[in-house]
Amino acid sequence: MNSKPLIFITNDDGYKAKGIRKLIDILRPMGKIVVVAPHVEMSSKSHSITVGKPLSLKTITIEQDYEEYTIEGTPVDCVKMGFDNVLKRRPDFLFAGINMGANTSINTIYSGTMAAVMEGCAEHVPSVGFSLCDNDKDADLTDCLPFVETIAKDVIKNGLDDGVCLNVNFPLGQIKGIKVGHQAEGFWTEEFDKTEMQDGHSIFWLGGEYHCTDKDPNADWNAVNDGYVAIVPMQVDFTAWKFLDKTKKRFENI
Repeated sequence: MNSKPLIFITNDDGYKAKGIRKLIDILRPMGKIVVVAPHVEMSSKSHSITVGKPLSLKTITIEQDYEEYTIEGTPVDCVKMGFDNVLKRRPDFLFAGINMGANTSINTIYSGTMAAVMEGCAEHVPSVGFSLCDNDKDADLTDCLPFVETIAKDVIKNGLDDGVCLNVNFPLGQIKGIKVGHQAEGFWTEEFDKTEMQDGHSIFWLGGEYHCTDKDPNADWNAVNDGYVAIVPMQVDFTAWKFLDKTKKRFENI
């Protein structure tokens, strides 16, 4: 690694969002920073990418050890564009966030923030996503910022195992400490708010309520609700290894 690590930053709330501005402030002293973030909010885009139309890349800032760009695309578009067209080499680290809104439990699969982290992980770059469990775009980040700095410094110093990334969620208010655990089991009950339009068609706004079915205090949803930072090590490989042999026996001799 060079004397200054190359650190890539992105998010899904857009390049002007409070969370990414705070993350940039924390990480700038730690290395050479390159930011590629969506031009507008791209929350809940999961791992979507833009195909069939061009992506527009705009330069925001170029300074000593700091570059910032924005694109009209998704968080994963940002990672692909950044890695393949902006950077001269693979970054040493990727950090995404700080997202406004929980990325615990099943929310992880919808998250644009964690999709960017997974994309970095797939490229063998140590990657971390930070999220605050508050949907207010102007939420107070004061309590979580020291933990963001501590975790980032540790990852930059010690790295991560290849193929593993971190999903970090912060509770509201005073923080008791850190719990490393697993993705909580749970589900959403969707509710659609229907409005009848004058021309006869209907429009629907998606809402709903999350239900956690996991009783383990180390499950991420439970940890943050108990006042702890929840860290979940994750991987790109979706294989259900526990059931691999059982599935082989079931299907390979049909």
